Amino acid sequence: MHRRQLILSGLAATAGASGLSACASVNQPTDPNYPIRSDQTAPAYTSDELIAAGSRELGIAAEAIGGAIERIFAEQGGAPTAYIAGEEAAGAVAVGLRYGRGALHMKDLSASQEVFWQGVSIGWDLGGNGSRVFTLVYGLFHPDMIYRRYPGVEGTAYLVAGLGVNYQQADGIVLAPIRTGVGLRAGANVGTMAYSRQRNILPF
Repeated sequence: MHRRQLILSGLAATAGASGLSACASVNQPTDPNYPIRSDQTAPAYTSDELIAAGSRELGIAAEAIGGAIERIFAEQGGAPTAYIAGEEAAGAVAVGLRYGRGALHMKDLSASQEVFWQGVSIGWDLGGNGSRVFTLVYGLFHPDMIYRRYPGVEGTAYLVAGLGVNYQQADGIVLAPIRTGVGLRAGANVGTMAYSRQRNILPF
């Protein structure tokens, strides 16, 4: 009887460990070795494709979004493998919060993939804004690898219908959000942004 209990306990522990491992692999897709050489095969978007998509998603003239996209292309040395189109709301009085929701697009995906993001920042920063966001994504070769935390430095000066760009980077993936929206926010801050599969109230 004692031996039987030990065997059953061992089986239960093994099953539990397997379940935990499976959950961990789902909830924490980050890989310290990402990207591996075999991952670097995702097709890239052209500037014309992104200008058309960005103009449609942000509701602004192609000339306006085109200038921002061309500058990002020049600074990043090429074309992105993905983009995120969505909306967000943010506010700050020294400590700032930002929440957003959008869709991740990659050329080799049959459908877009839902993405949520939430972030916290601290610095000389005051005001609030609601924005449409069009984010160029560099170094992403598998959609699940977008879900991680990205540190970033942001300097913003929002007026009505303003347009701004900043960068976030982690593990070889670079995000370049282009924001246009209404509200008033001015300042500079340092913070992090976490991208997830579902909405998280806590921005950590």
